Amino acid sequence: MNALTRKSAYALLAAAFLALLLAGCATEEPPAPSYSATQPVSDAVAVVVPDLSENARAGERTFNANCVLCHGPNASGTGLGPPLVHQIYEPGHHQDFTIQSAVRNGVPAHHWPFGNMPPVPAVSDEDIPNIICYIRELQRANGIIAPGADIAAC
Repeated sequence: MNALTRKSAYALLAAAFLALLLAGCATEEPPAPSYSATQPVSDAVAVVVPDLSENARAGERTFNANCVLCHGPNASGTGLGPPLVHQIYEPGHHQDFTIQSAVRNGVPAHHWPFGNMPPVPAVSDEDIPNIICYIRELQRANGIIAPGADIAAC
């Protein structure tokens, strides 16, 4: 085999290897599963609702207008979204800024099989602390936050 043919063979092999490598990287992620509101709510939780502070009541109104379809009444979860009154969302694991970021920017699915959460543009920056206050007061009433613990958003 002469030098020109050998170089052509190596170039062809390198191109084939590169094409295979790129083909493996170009695969699309599978689509997120779709859920309907009629699916069983296997991850819903029973929620004790306390007497809410004024800020939490304002947060409850905004939550009910924008979040309840997926996260359920009193943040108990539905077939579309997880319960927020759950140990996974306690402040040491999901701090207030992560809830704010999820509302503002959305969040990729990572704890539950509900798919990605989209941003919620109808919720203003001024309303987000009240929603967080509502969630945290529900969490405190349900033993996720210690009874005497300070809730910064409230």
